[in-house]
Amino acid sequence: MSGSEPLDDAVLRFCERLGYSFKEKRLLLDALTHSSFKNERPDVALADNERLEFLGDAVVGLMVASLLYTQFPDSDEGELTRRRADLVSEKGLFEAAQRIGVGDALRLGKGEEKSGGRSKARLLGSTLEALLGAIYLDGGADAAFETTRRIFEPRLHTSAPGHRDAKSRAQEWAQAHLGGTPSYRIVGTEGPDHDREFTVALELNEEEVATGAGRSKLTAEQAAATAALNIWASTEDPSP
Repeated sequence: MSGSEPLDDAVLRFCERLGYSFKEKRLLLDALTHSSFKNERPDVALADNERLEFLGDAVVGLMVASLLYTQFPDSDEGELTRRRADLVSEKGLFEAAQRIGVGDALRLGKGEEKSGGRSKARLLGSTLEALLGAIYLDGGADAAFETTRRIFEPRLHTSAPGHRDAKSRAQEWAQAHLGGTPSYRIVGTEGPDHDREFTVALELNEEEVATGAGRSKLTAEQAAATAALNIWASTEDPSP
């Protein structure tokens, strides 16, 4: 690995669990660096993992979709979509990150450390996305796919597709009973960049049906979809 900053024991142990050896050490360290650490230690941390998280979000979506396409040749688009949503949801990413011990290797500021940052679902899931984005830059698409396969394959056949995916159920219900497809719009944000909460509205046929809030846009969308399903359930059971 290139770079002058040594890797501590926690990061070295994590690399063994991850099963990927970075050629560029800086990418690994950036992926493990929370903004709170960069703010406190600018002499050590040149960047946090937010840009890599942005890239990793797209990488994870593509690699998981490719994995599902290969593993479930008889599944239709709807089932594949539900399976992907389950795996890359905040909870799905959190569970995957926990299995490989992402929390042990995080670089956190003192305040985030004290507040339990090593076990926060959103923080661990975001870091996993950043790591896969870093692997994509460091080793290319093949390396990213192989790492994604090792991380997510244990849950491919054990998770119930879409059982947590309120957005899929809301879309199916609206199309079947209300003649339209829901859309989602951000109506508010609060908090600093590293700890922002989003409020999202679910709209159908140009009318707002419900709103939801969450620490990520996806979580807020799922909350809005759940709220809409509850509204629709007041007159009829919307379960598919």
